[in-house]
Amino acid sequence: MTHRRRTISVFTLTLVLASFFILVTGCSYFQNSRSGPRTASVKEPMGPMPVYYDFGDVLVPKELKIVKKDSFVYLTSGLTVGVLSFKGRVERGSLIAFFENNMAKDGWSQVSAFKSPQTMLLFQKKDRWCVIDILEKMLSTKVKIWVSPTPGVSVPGLLKE
Repeated sequence: MTHRRRTISVFTLTLVLASFFILVTGCSYFQNSRSGPRTASVKEPMGPMPVYYDFGDVLVPKELKIVKKDSFVYLTSGLTVGVLSFKGRVERGSLIAFFENNMAKDGWSQVSAFKSPQTMLLFQKKDRWCVIDILEKMLSTKVKIWVSPTPGVSVPGLLKE
């Protein structure tokens, strides 16, 4: 009787392993045949692509959604200033790294950073300043992007004191 149980156990184990092997190799076969040949030089995007909103040189992660009621943009010939508000579920550290990397790529120089639960990043260009305010809350993260003209730069339509 013991020999018979051992034979059934070995047979069951073999059947389970064979089924698992067929399942794993079968799924990968169908997946590769549907997607066609893959080459090593083709890179697929890791997620949604970031977006430029009204400020054409401030890139924003796609995970952040604009909050229109808290945004204001002033357009004039050659200059766009104002504040854009966003909300989304993005980790603060990830946002800091995103803005520090992409602002440099768009020609902004980082002047300073205040990193805490409410983080502020300050960037400068020849004719503008940009302040990025990041506030991580329990369920979401709020981001405000302020773009302002540099003092002394003449902007048509804006009062100069």
